[in-house]
Amino acid sequence: MQGKHITVFEVNRPNRAVRRLRGKSDPTDAENAARSVLANESTAIPKYHDGKVEAMRFLVVARKSSVKSKTQAINQIRALLVTAPEHIRQKCYVPSSYQCILACKALEMNSDSILEETLISMLNLLAKRWEMLSHELKIIDKRLKALTSSAASTLLEQYGVGSYVAATLLVAAGDNPERLKKESSFAALCGVSPLDASSGKKQRHRLNRGGARDANNALWTVALIRMRNDSRTRKYVEKRSSEGKSNKEIQRCLKRYIVRELYPIIVFDL
Repeated sequence: MQGKHITVFEVNRPNRAVRRLRGKSDPTDAENAARSVLANESTAIPKYHDGKVEAMRFLVVARKSSVKSKTQAINQIRALLVTAPEHIRQKCYVPSSYQCILACKALEMNSDSILEETLISMLNLLAKRWEMLSHELKIIDKRLKALTSSAASTLLEQYGVGSYVAATLLVAAGDNPERLKKESSFAALCGVSPLDASSGKKQRHRLNRGGARDANNALWTVALIRMRNDSRTRKYVEKRSSEGKSNKEIQRCLKRYIVRELYPIIVFDL
């Protein structure tokens, strides 16, 4: 539609109270969308899906599923080993995931017990699955690093920002981050804009539980790395701790400052 020079707006989901009263159907949803645009309630410009950021989104989606499946595989192996025979458990149930996988692959089916034979075959299968997913993740990470290096080299130079974090933030911003107008819009999109939670004489703000949670998690990763290793951030944490701020409140403030630092770089890179 945008390629044909037609103005397109992004419409959020309808009001839940209104939907509950009027019901849901395609004509009703279309009418609600049209009314929200006519009333200037929906003025957001949608993301473009035709650039390098969209390619990063493909890799990020695939990587998330690979990481989840890999974690499930090692958890399933350990769950089977808990009730495994003593000689198998002693050999395979070790703290290191890699050593556990090697031990499971080395098991041989030389028992007459159908129970033990089935257990060993499943441990072999799950170990091979874990190795396959590890190889898959290496391929994805290599392509992700190459893509982010070419599209966002300045962003990668920032302290605590790796290729996956950079890709996640770029996916949240989109191929056209200038549509967000200013960094406070990007902060709201990432769920790090402060929300007022004052009551009576106490003035305070709380964590924002909305926005893109993947981007919020990426900012949390940057904040955590800086809190541990960056001298400037550690001084800030000590200062806010002396003022009585909790760790979550300090992280909320840090994520907001990190967005303020990174948003101009994201716009510049893209």
